[in-house]
Amino acid sequence: MIEGLIGCKLGMTQVFRDNGKAEAATVIEAGPCTVMQIKTVAKDGYSAAQLGFGQAKRQGNFRYFREFRMADTGDIEVGNMVDVGLLKAGDLVDITGISKGKGFAGVVKRYGFAGGPKTHGQSDRHRAPGSIGAGTSPGRVLKGKHMPGHMGNSRVIVLHMEVLEADPARNLLVVKGAVPGAKNEPLLIRKSERGKQES
Repeated sequence: MIEGLIGCKLGMTQVFRDNGKAEAATVIEAGPCTVMQIKTVAKDGYSAAQLGFGQAKRQGNFRYFREFRMADTGDIEVGNMVDVGLLKAGDLVDITGISKGKGFAGVVKRYGFAGGPKTHGQSDRHRAPGSIGAGTSPGRVLKGKHMPGHMGNSRVIVLHMEVLEADPARNLLVVKGAVPGAKNEPLLIRKSERGKQES
């Protein structure tokens, strides 16, 4: 059984719990997805199912294709449909997306640095990183040092997100909290390993 599907972020809203508490939530158009290809250990070296989702603008049937690794693909056939019906309220899911690109950013915005002193003659150090390493030893900047650079537009996985609502009739999934990416961007939705263990 395929335990994931492709979706598209529609935006954020708030959902009221039974106790009256308001929760920030993200609404996702999840599926329906079509099985386009099945990969087996004998033929491809690993076992997976490729899903297609979304309407292509020019040629072809689907806009997005993603593979989902599986232990066994014996009960799956090309053309099978996967929709949000595989999830229910209370399930936990892992959601993968591409974060919003912020362009070139300094260390204050990119990593939350405090910046330098705002007084005592420090006129140009307000958003500077400060010292980036020692002198003679090691005499270089160590790899991985937090520095200004490209921010965002990278693959992000948010784990163990709670499903607040799943509506197969409208292909809508509502999850607690924020997911990576801008509106109308594709998302990979998988059942969380922790959710499987608890269930």
